[in-house]
Amino acid sequence: MIEAVGLTKRYGDRLAVDQLSFTVKPGQVTGFLGPNGAGKSTTMRMILGLDAPSGGTVTVNGKPFVELANPMREVGALLEAKAIHGGRSAYNHLLCLAQSNNLPRRRVDEVLELVGLTEVARKRAKGFSLGMGQRLGIATALLGDPKILIFDEPVNGLDPEGILWIRNFMKMLAAEGRTVFVSSHLMSEMENTADHLLVIGRGRMIADCTVQEFIDANSELVVRVRTPEPTRLAALVTGDGGKAVPDGEGTLLVTDLTMDRIGDLAFDNGVRLHELSPLQASLEQAFMELTRDSVEYHAAVPGVDEKGRA
Repeated sequence: MIEAVGLTKRYGDRLAVDQLSFTVKPGQVTGFLGPNGAGKSTTMRMILGLDAPSGGTVTVNGKPFVELANPMREVGALLEAKAIHGGRSAYNHLLCLAQSNNLPRRRVDEVLELVGLTEVARKRAKGFSLGMGQRLGIATALLGDPKILIFDEPVNGLDPEGILWIRNFMKMLAAEGRTVFVSSHLMSEMENTADHLLVIGRGRMIADCTVQEFIDANSELVVRVRTPEPTRLAALVTGDGGKAVPDGEGTLLVTDLTMDRIGDLAFDNGVRLHELSPLQASLEQAFMELTRDSVEYHAAVPGVDEKGRA
């Protein structure tokens, strides 16, 4: 388990992380989200003892990382997949780490097989594709068989097969009861992978909840209604305090009323319905809505307003 209490980091006059308090629990994938410059990488570096906090504390299994007697056996991390000596083979890279951390040689073969690199184990890492490099980085994180795993942007630049593999692999690790903490800018991946979310903006915590709770709290319920009497139903919806916008022939998009209420209105007034379905907002839409005021750098796109509308 990872626990932070009032975690703060200041670089000169800039407050990169501001009083963060959170718990990353075992048995689930916890997604760590935020706009560029929000403080995600700094927070991860403080967890791993690479940066010292200016205030507050962060512990791993109840201790600061620097006090762990055998850190590779307790925490594995992937912060920079290509941070390896390109002249070494995958096997020798892992063997060097195993020997320097008093880990058994057999563990090298085990993690190589686990991440699917057995066949290229003797090849030099400089010839690896980005996906192979990510797999080697994960193998490195797993070398000590730790119960806590931290991944920073693990799917960056990967092809669909690689993304699917990492997604399923992280879920498997969590299912084994491990603590999995992952930062990513790919909202679709977090929606498919994470169980819980920590969302920060400008160094501050702005959401700590499940994925579904986050979507529900930061998006508007839209109901798609298809009927042979759209004009009449639209008038009924408006009269009941809702909003109805045409969305093609015979179809309305209704907001500010529940599906049950729309169905009751139609039934009570003899309006036939051919479709009544919710349109679920995506994690990306909810994230953009919540973090709009926390984005440090805005790029103007001709013909598009600040909410992304043409």
